Amino acid sequence: MRIKIATLVATTLIIGAIFTTSKVYAWGQNGHRIVGYIAEQHLSDETMRNLLPLLEGQSLAQVATWADEMRSSPELFWRKKSSRWHYINLPKNKTLSLNHAHTHSKDDVTNILEGIYFSINTLQSSTSSLNEKQFALKFLVHLVGDSHQPFHAGRSEDRGGNLIKVDFFDNETNLHSLWDTGLIENENLAYTEYAKFIDTHDAALIKTYLNSSPTTWLMESHKLAEDIYTSTSDEVSYSYVFKYNPLVKQRLQKAGIRLAGVLNHLFDSSDGNKKLKITTKQ
Repeated sequence: MRIKIATLVATTLIIGAIFTTSKVYAWGQNGHRIVGYIAEQHLSDETMRNLLPLLEGQSLAQVATWADEMRSSPELFWRKKSSRWHYINLPKNKTLSLNHAHTHSKDDVTNILEGIYFSINTLQSSTSSLNEKQFALKFLVHLVGDSHQPFHAGRSEDRGGNLIKVDFFDNETNLHSLWDTGLIENENLAYTEYAKFIDTHDAALIKTYLNSSPTTWLMESHKLAEDIYTSTSDEVSYSYVFKYNPLVKQRLQKAGIRLAGVLNHLFDSSDGNKKLKITTKQ
């Protein structure tokens, strides 16, 4: 009986930690690791070789959470400026263009699209230092994941769903956190299990995913967020999971495939990997 009670208390504390955390990050740790793990399965040999000095023995799944972990750093950039990299607020039916995408300093980045292109440009530049490229790679891995979480292209008035309270199986959370962690953790899978379950090697589907650009990913998320806003009630449970779990899995799958596409585009010299519509501007 004591063992059962202790287990129940521990489980309750874990659930509470998931749903009452004060800082909400896109996809949570497991979501980002899933994206990184899937991406690694689709990297070319040349890309893997070229990534080795930047990763310093770590995997994409390991570095995928770095940009969130560093937000606890006392440095000014991480305390005051880095949060802007993770999202973009869009009014309903707003269209993004590459005019939003370019900046020459990490301190000047104001949204996720600028952050993605700053990272890409840094990795492409022959004048970037090793430290600068490592910073850019780790952020890029994270931001490609962020860009596929619908509420990272949500509304400013509710902070991308953070201010919308919902009960998920009688646990108080918010709409953003529900999509970051709640729906993923509800599957009770390790990130490697989850990633293996949803990964794909369907060449036609992968080609469709890669026929896109970062603006595409964020516009997809924006449109999905608008639909989810209108179809989420104050209390969500089994029917909500049934309805939206396939979408969560698709977004994570797309993010992983597209991350691999970006990295192959940047680190593999063969023409066959120039599939993504990435336009850069120095």
